[in-house]
Amino acid sequence: MGKGTIRDRIVDFRRVRAGDLVPCPRNWRLHPKGQQDAMQGILDELGYADALLARTLPDGRLGLVDGHLRQSLDANQEVPVLVLDLDEDEALKLMTVLDPLAAMAVANNDALTSLLQEVETDSEALQAMLDGLAGENGIGGEPEAPDDAEPRETHTGGNICPKCGYAQAKT
Repeated sequence: MGKGTIRDRIVDFRRVRAGDLVPCPRNWRLHPKGQQDAMQGILDELGYADALLARTLPDGRLGLVDGHLRQSLDANQEVPVLVLDLDEDEALKLMTVLDPLAAMAVANNDALTSLLQEVETDSEALQAMLDGLAGENGIGGEPEAPDDAEPRETHTGGNICPKCGYAQAKT
């Protein structure tokens, strides 16, 4: 699959005051209020369970590659940071593709349905995000048809594209 040994670009792990990290001025991701609130909800309930990504800038400060939302929530919060040995071009490439690569994954609706039935939260914003995730994947939420309504075809699993609604049959 690959072209030989894959390099490990992580050179250090540090806990850093969020306000001391330098946001990348070319970050292309925006974080709407709903996402900010959901992120705050999961951090309040679980705490940090993932590291921000940064590289050492020429002046010695750490420049963010990924984690701008978490960094922006509380400048005084100490956050976990993986320090990478990337130059500016490599950092921009990683910043550009990291989230879209993760977004290419598709849902296993049976597994997601099971998880959504078990996961509980006290955060309204996080619950709204989970409800949206269910809706995007065609899970639950359909009202029952009246007794005199025509029967409708129902989805029994597989994957549904949230953009176009294409349903991949469960195999």
